Amino acid sequence: MSELLRIENLSAGYGEAVVLHDVGLALGEGQTLALLGRNGTGKTTLINTLAGATRQHGGSITLGGAALHKLSPHLRAAAGIGWVPQERNIFKSLTVHENLTAVERPGRWNPQRVYEMFPRLAERKGNLGTQLSGGEQQMLAVGRALVLNPTLLLLDEPLEGLAPIIVEELLRAIRRITRDEGLAAIIVEQHPQAILAISDEAVVLDHGTVVHADHAASLQAQPEVLERLLGVGR
Repeated sequence: MSELLRIENLSAGYGEAVVLHDVGLALGEGQTLALLGRNGTGKTTLINTLAGATRQHGGSITLGGAALHKLSPHLRAAAGIGWVPQERNIFKSLTVHENLTAVERPGRWNPQRVYEMFPRLAERKGNLGTQLSGGEQQMLAVGRALVLNPTLLLLDEPLEGLAPIIVEELLRAIRRITRDEGLAAIIVEQHPQAILAISDEAVVLDHGTVVHADHAASLQAQPEVLERLLGVGR
């Protein structure tokens, strides 16, 4: 398996405040990484740093051999980063279909494939972003990232605050995107067992540093380790 992403000695944060300290990890093509940790440990900062939304103080990020850390956010998207932030950042004044076509890039993912994955969006393609439920907005945010046709999908707490039925829909979609379609992904989530079940690798952050790295299946099978690292055993 070829290496897709490599992070070395990464320090980053907001302004002069450094949140991440000497972070290092690697991800292969088509692999999914569960990025875990208690609240405030730097998970979102790492996702934001990959997307170019923080100040990088040191270290390097390469994606497919290219120096990602030297690129502006919009060039990172062109280089293969698909980002779904916590805030979703859909265009609320545009329709569902306009949201998708406004950012679409050539490739295997197009609006029609997004509609096939999320039938709710197909039913609401003429609705404005403001007319969607929270779950539908999250589906649209994922769809917008997909039509960029990225090589690496970044999902920051995609299940947060959603109804159980929507959580199940999104988990099935994420599994299809990663497992069936082979799109590499990094997923931040507060429900470790749900994400570990569909991930290849797992990394736990604490105080902005990597404190544990393992195969996802191995970590999932060790509830005592999850309890120690995250305060959850299930």
